[in-house]
Amino acid sequence: MNRRPSVIPGFGLSLGYAAFYASLVVFIPLAFLFAKAFTLTWSEFWATVLDPQAIASYRVSLGAAFVGALINLVFGFIVAWVLVRYKFFGKKIVDALVDLPFALPTAVAGIALTALYAPQGWIGQWLAPLGIKVAYTPLGIIVALTFIGLPFVVRTVQPVLEELEKEIEEAAASLGANRWHTFRRILLPAVLPALLTGFALAFARAVGEYGSVVFISGNMPFRTEITPLLIMSKLEQYNYAGAAALAVVLLVFSFILLLLINVLQHWSSKRAGA
Repeated sequence: MNRRPSVIPGFGLSLGYAAFYASLVVFIPLAFLFAKAFTLTWSEFWATVLDPQAIASYRVSLGAAFVGALINLVFGFIVAWVLVRYKFFGKKIVDALVDLPFALPTAVAGIALTALYAPQGWIGQWLAPLGIKVAYTPLGIIVALTFIGLPFVVRTVQPVLEELEKEIEEAAASLGANRWHTFRRILLPAVLPALLTGFALAFARAVGEYGSVVFISGNMPFRTEITPLLIMSKLEQYNYAGAAALAVVLLVFSFILLLLINVLQHWSSKRAGA
């Protein structure tokens, strides 16, 4: 039986190059990470990843990343909505500023946020009399992770909103739907897959963040120490296997979340199609 020719020429060769490049950049390094982690015995591995200091760092890293991604889920949608649906002076500047966390070195962002939110900083000096301390607290970590995660949600939702026709909302209003029903029954189902993607990207980015957090967190064990910092500490002690073991834990957490988000996206897309 003759094979049907592919519409895209050179598919076999292109697939080979794609698999080779993905293996070189992603799969081989990840395989090496697992291989290095499992040079430890099972008892050593579990002792490393279940150490009380490590568990406290997971709680800080994953908790702050989750809260930061949730904040971006809400306010990232609002920013994307304003940029798509409204015209105002300085819109181009605001649109460019959204991408600033992509271009700004994370260490610079961390220093800037620490200077702003320190007790003597421009913003921190007004929060201190209210009893609100941001720098060197878990709240400071959330602020830093929200800052670096905002573009992921905005840039994921923005194209979907641009493709969404305003006539649909006008038709819903003409049929008697109020704003809440229009949002819940028309807008939210359309943008939900993009929102979930942006949330997952922001969360995954925040879990591994180091540069912007290390300055504002204070790095206090059991309180504000993040897992990437603990990994760096083990690397400085030449404990490469222990560092790899902690990295594997973060990788597994991120992979499980991305898998769940993909399943939710698939379910949401099928439901919207139905």
